Amino acid sequence: MLAALLVATVLACALHVSLGGSSIDFVAVLSTLFGAPPDPRTELAVMEFRMPRTVAAVVSGSALAVAGAITQTIARNPLASPDILGVTAGASLGAVGVLVLAGGGAGGLSGAAALIGMPAAAFLGGLLAGLAVFLLAYRGLVDGYRIVLVGLGVSWLATSLVTWLLTLGDVTNAAQALTWMSGSLNAEEWTLVGPLSVAALVLMVATGFVARPLSLTAFGEPTAIGLGARVNRSRALALVAAVLLASLATVIAGPLAFVALAAPQIARMLVRSATPPLAASALVGALMVLLADVLTARLFPLPLPAGVGTAIIGVPYLVWLLITTQRRTA
Repeated sequence: MLAALLVATVLACALHVSLGGSSIDFVAVLSTLFGAPPDPRTELAVMEFRMPRTVAAVVSGSALAVAGAITQTIARNPLASPDILGVTAGASLGAVGVLVLAGGGAGGLSGAAALIGMPAAAFLGGLLAGLAVFLLAYRGLVDGYRIVLVGLGVSWLATSLVTWLLTLGDVTNAAQALTWMSGSLNAEEWTLVGPLSVAALVLMVATGFVARPLSLTAFGEPTAIGLGARVNRSRALALVAAVLLASLATVIAGPLAFVALAAPQIARMLVRSATPPLAASALVGALMVLLADVLTARLFPLPLPAGVGTAIIGVPYLVWLLITTQRRTA
């Protein structure tokens, strides 16, 4: 299944690159991706102009999906996602704050300071929100249900502050902020995507070291401890990784909806595992964002943000999940 998902992701990347204002031959794109470009012009178009957007889609989708898999495993709830940790709302608060202040308002940020400050503020906002949830929820152990409740409170607070900030800015800045908040892959460049992709890849590889002890918590804390898992340490490290991954993904593509919620459960059903598998979740998340961006940017008369496409894919899944969960508890 992992091999099939990997092949599907590579083909989806080639499709994502080949479609655009002027289409590029699909076979030529595949040849370029594997290091054998048919000509220099195709190589330039693929690697310099279109690959940053494709890599941004893959990295943001994978990072959100892994963060969602960690959150759902810890909370033992398929409806859990980094959104409930307040990470995406905190990142939105940081980014919107810079966008509003960049218009010459109270903060006076402008030009390069605003351009550089937005990714940094989004990452810092997500990190601080996740840290606040952890500190408020920690009572000698890392309890999934307490984290969910505290995370919802922090998320609602950050969302309220975002709404308030939007009322302070002018129409142009508010529109730019709303576009970013819907999840957008427009104007991606290697200068931002490259370093963040490396950081996200390192974090996703590092989560493999806590995958086994984290999966044991699905059997309950006493059983996991009896099997030799250090539950508190594993949960704490996994939560830190989830917060960092969700923050990085939000910086790259904005708060893409439903990826962290749907991708881990789709991967779990495909692999038929007891808990959401991290590697399969990453590939499913990448596929979701790639297909969503193709759907919204290429198939509609007017290009739409990628977040709209992930919502189109994720909402039917959420409805199905709620119905099946209700049937099981009835």
